[in-house]
Amino acid sequence: MKFKWKSTDKDLYDIIDRGTNETKFTATRVDLVFGSNSILRSYAEVYAQDDNKEKFVRDFVNAWNKVMNTDRQELKKTN
Repeated sequence: MKFKWKSTDKDLYDIIDRGTNETKFTATRVDLVFGSNSILRSYAEVYAQDDNKEKFVRDFVNAWNKVMNTDRQELKKTN
């Protein structure tokens, strides 16, 4: 293997080239989780596209609204 992972902090990891001992990348635990889970990675790839800023904002607002209003039975949708 050309690279090795090294924990540099509680939540940070460096990927180091074994030949040069040079740090190539730094990742958080969350980066590693999203990178190793194909479903989470696909969501990240969709929202990371340059032309999907509006989609991200729209989806985020809809999800936020759903979570914040889940236990608000006194709010009724009116037509």
